[in-house]
Amino acid sequence: MSEPHARALEDAAARGLEIEIRERPAARSLSEAAQLLGIEPSDIVKTLVVKRSDGTYLFALIPGGRAISWPKLRAVVGVNRLRLPEAELALEATGYERGTITPIGSTTAWPVFADETIVGRRIATGAGAHGSSIFVNADELIRAYDATVADISAPE
Repeated sequence: MSEPHARALEDAAARGLEIEIRERPAARSLSEAAQLLGIEPSDIVKTLVVKRSDGTYLFALIPGGRAISWPKLRAVVGVNRLRLPEAELALEATGYERGTITPIGSTTAWPVFADETIVGRRIATGAGAHGSSIFVNADELIRAYDATVADISAPE
């Protein structure tokens, strides 16, 4: 088991969150990844680490086929400026490489903001390492991380 997977399993257990880590082949697109995992593209949820102007971060959970709506996210967070950090800053903030990021097992428990469209679904997220995904009940993830649920996305 990789160190990122161990972190994710330990964090999930501490929060009473049931997760399944599943290995998967590399995919060239969202639709290919969904097909490989046997799920709908909207059930793949990107975890984006977002930097605030004060140097702190937050996680935004955005389903496949959708993108962050910056005006909506800024309004929910109550700030004027947010941005995606450089890859090395994202790694430093979470302990995970871009493309593998998940709040589960992050080295820092940044606040989580979940798009309202993931509520009530079983989702797949990054697992902290390339070639794997975490499957989790979105409602349980929201509960475990005391996530703020809001309309923070727009169709891609």
